[in-house]
Amino acid sequence: MTTSGAVSLLLRAAAASCPRLLSTSRGVASLGSPGRLFHASAPVRLSSEDKVTVHFITRDGDKLTAQGKVGDTLLDVVVDNNLDIDGFGACEGTLACSTCHLIFEDHIYKNLDGITDEELDMLDLAYGLTETSRLGCQICLQKSMNNMVVQVPKAVTDVRQSIDIGKNP
Repeated sequence: MTTSGAVSLLLRAAAASCPRLLSTSRGVASLGSPGRLFHASAPVRLSSEDKVTVHFITRDGDKLTAQGKVGDTLLDVVVDNNLDIDGFGACEGTLACSTCHLIFEDHIYKNLDGITDEELDMLDLAYGLTETSRLGCQICLQKSMNNMVVQVPKAVTDVRQSIDIGKNP
């Protein structure tokens, strides 16, 4: 297999697992860059079986429930459902902040896809970091995540600004 064939195969596999993370600009695929999203040539119809329910526990202890499509990121779920989580996703998923920091249940966390060095760098700056912390912009919904509960940390830092957002102690 040629190098370009291997890259093409890898990009197709990545797009299938989380289509919103891959985009193209002038025909060149990249992660998180502006441009058009990869898409299937035939329209896809989503049934309720293709939706995943997520329960967010907010900084104040309130439970917000929303649904997203398989392949959506948790940031997409928050934005698409207009959930009121102060400061969440300030960088719009570009891995430039840690405002979408979430804490996962152990059984969900151990089944998440691998973490990148860039995500680890942002998590190093997050308040309330735990062993099951991840950034919501990097986690794509899978059917096995249906009805999962994720905790929003009590405070969050936006490293792009010198402000802290959170519940006052």
